[in-house]
Order: sequence, then structure tokens, then C-alpha cells
Amino acid sequence: MFDEYGIPRGAELDEPALPALYHFVYCSRAADGLDDAEVGRIVEAAQRHNLARGITGVLVYGSGVFFQWIEGPAAEIQTLITSLHGDPRHYDIVSLSQSEEERERLYPNWDMERVEAEDIRLVLQDALDSAEDKNNVAALTRILKQLDSGPLVSLGRS
Repeated sequence: MFDEYGIPRGAELDEPALPALYHFVYCSRAADGLDDAEVGRIVEAAQRHNLARGITGVLVYGSGVFFQWIEGPAAEIQTLITSLHGDPRHYDIVSLSQSEEERERLYPNWDMERVEAEDIRLVLQDALDSAEDKNNVAALTRILKQLDSGPLVSLGRS
């Protein structure tokens, strides 16, 4: 349990504790009439609001589909999830993954970045290649496998 100095066994003195981060990954369909200019406004608003709330992530938009990974403090992410469900600019929200873990951020320097749909595989593969946390590796591997089963752009409006 504790070593002779009262430090929990296995605790490294020079390693800072990883923060508890909540993540939410989802996809949704864009509302009719949503154009690139509006998607740009969504990203700009997210960048302003997320920085102050400790939220980072990536937003992919293509063929009428949003794919988003957001991460940050649990209370802030829960508030954002509630807001997302009430946003009329998209519908058919499908939760792909959500949990709270002590881990490093996948997107530490992205208050919210927009990535075109054709680049999502590259972004996710890059995140996987640099991920050290086993939970991040597992989540990214699952998402990449899901993309392999059908391209994101094929999820457009029917």
C-alpha cells in the first residue's frame, strides 16, 4: 500500500498526476440549409467559448454530417452535451463514445478545429500515432475501424 516514506507504492515522484478528462464523441446530421459559412460560425463560437471552459477537440464536417470529439472537465462537457442536443442546426445525434478517465488530452492545443471530412482518417491516425495512453489508443482504434467499415462521406443525407 505505502512504502516506507508514506508514498503510495508505484507513485513516481517526478510524474504529475494526469487530469480527469471527460470525452464525448458523436456524429450527427446537419439541418437542411446549413452551409459552410454557418459551420464556420459554429467553429468560431466554439473557439471563443471552449478556451475559457477548458474544452478542446476537433470538428469534422462533410456531406451533411458532423463528427466531433470534445474533451475537458466533466461538468463543462455535460453542459455542452445538453447544449448540443438542443441545437437546431443538427439532428440524429449518435453518441459513439463518452467516459471520464485520467489521461492526457488528444487535442491539447485545439480549442476547436475544423477538419474536412476527407482528412479525418489522417487526423485520427495522427492522434493514434502520438497517443501514449492505452485508453486513447483503444478509442482511436475503434473509431478508425468504424471508418474502415464505411467512409464518413457516405453517411450524408438520404
